[in-house]
Amino acid sequence: MSKLVLKGGSRPPWQLTVLGVANDIGESVGLLPGLACNRFPPWAVLLVGAVCCFVGYGAIWLAVSRTVPNLPYWLLWLTHCIATNSNAWFGTAVLVTNMRNFPLSRGTVAGILKGYVGLSAAVYTVIYSMVLRKSALDLVLFLAIGIPILCLALMYFVRPCTPASTEDPSERNHFLFTQAACVLLAVFLVSTTILDATTTPSNAVAYTLVAIMVVLLMSPLAVPIKMTICSVKTKKLGPRVDSTEPLASGESDSSQIEPLLTPSSSATNLGSFYENDESSDVETLLAVGEGAIHKKKRKPKRGEDFKLREAVIKADFWLLWFLYFLGVGPGITVLNNLSQIGISLGVNDTTLLLALFSFCNFVGRLGSGVISEHFVRSRMIPRSLWMMFALMLMSVAFLLYASAHTVTLYVATGLMGISYGVLYAMMVPLASEIFGLKNFGVIFNFMQLGNPIGAVLFSVLLASTLYDNEAAKQGSITCIGQECFRVTFFVLSGVAGLGSILCIILTVRLRPVYQMLYAGGSFRLPQNSGH
Repeated sequence: MSKLVLKGGSRPPWQLTVLGVANDIGESVGLLPGLACNRFPPWAVLLVGAVCCFVGYGAIWLAVSRTVPNLPYWLLWLTHCIATNSNAWFGTAVLVTNMRNFPLSRGTVAGILKGYVGLSAAVYTVIYSMVLRKSALDLVLFLAIGIPILCLALMYFVRPCTPASTEDPSERNHFLFTQAACVLLAVFLVSTTILDATTTPSNAVAYTLVAIMVVLLMSPLAVPIKMTICSVKTKKLGPRVDSTEPLASGESDSSQIEPLLTPSSSATNLGSFYENDESSDVETLLAVGEGAIHKKKRKPKRGEDFKLREAVIKADFWLLWFLYFLGVGPGITVLNNLSQIGISLGVNDTTLLLALFSFCNFVGRLGSGVISEHFVRSRMIPRSLWMMFALMLMSVAFLLYASAHTVTLYVATGLMGISYGVLYAMMVPLASEIFGLKNFGVIFNFMQLGNPIGAVLFSVLLASTLYDNEAAKQGSITCIGQECFRVTFFVLSGVAGLGSILCIILTVRLRPVYQMLYAGGSFRLPQNSGH
């Protein structure tokens, strides 16, 4: 959110770049929210996020409005971290809760949630341009007050529920409706952004467009409203008595209907996996009870619930971490420097570039969730394969950037947005499928550390340093020409290529795991340790 208020100002370019890194650190350092998700209800985690949002953006507003003049740079940097760390609390609470609520549709859920996150920048841009009339001060005040109020109003509705143990056709229809609403919102936002960039809409038109945007944003609420109405009607009709209900008590006992709902955490199901092995040998159990032998705790297998300390000693964990780091690091470098990239290549108004990146980022997030979910169910193909394609696409995009043509600039930006979105959306279900949902919040946020580390290494130490050197040669603080980022593009193309190689290795390793997890066409817990 803070990237919208970092434009301009009298600070040196390197300070603005480091403030951008503060945003990345705040958004991605979510180990505390991950731990909190296992100990507190979602509303409590969201409440902490609301407090961070109010305190962080409130302090930024005090600095920008000169209410507190001459705020030290280190304190401004810290307030950016606190402000954007609210995203980690918001995102972790919502993502972890919904992944546990819908464990059979992880790719779809991740695609939808990450898709809406990808559209959030465009939503704030519309509010900034059409409601706040491009007032950065009012935007910061909206973030400091408006977002916490929205969170307090809606946080009660983010809560865990007992997920279905089998496929539910109505659930699939609800997901399709939400995806359609998300796509419609994305098209509307791109159209509105282009309209605002090319014309000057009147107040009436602007407010009408914003109202339509709000309606599209709220349209997924039709699903729970419809389910609530149907549930009330069902209760009024009373329970239906099946005419074939058995009369004899013995028959009734033998045909007792099993509950369709099971607890959300996969940990509750793990107890029966090895029940036969533990109960078949009475003598072994007696020996354990008498202390004659010591029974070792069985280590979790891939697909079961891992603790973080158990996950970090696995090769798959670090393969996933490094390939994610080698993808999002270069991606965040482009995102942080997209305006400078455009200006250096002769595109002074980068609004369309940003809109193109945002839309393609959304397409990558939502599309990869849908496609990967289809192929993981029908062909048992690991989701890491789509991350491999995304990294290859990213490598090509950097070469197109290096060619320094206006047309290839737009093509490369579109490809970069798609690949960046795929990496973000695929890491979420992939981590949950390998290491389970019980400690998913901590493991997911540990993976997210690749974002700020990549921003420091590739955006600050590489791109910013080379850019400043080229600008110094031109005797200006603004660099113009293809040499500003050429070396950076070639290096990042190689980095993305290396990440695709790691993806191939991880895909080969995970193929038997996915064959076991999705053997029945839907996610199921492992039944043996033969992997």
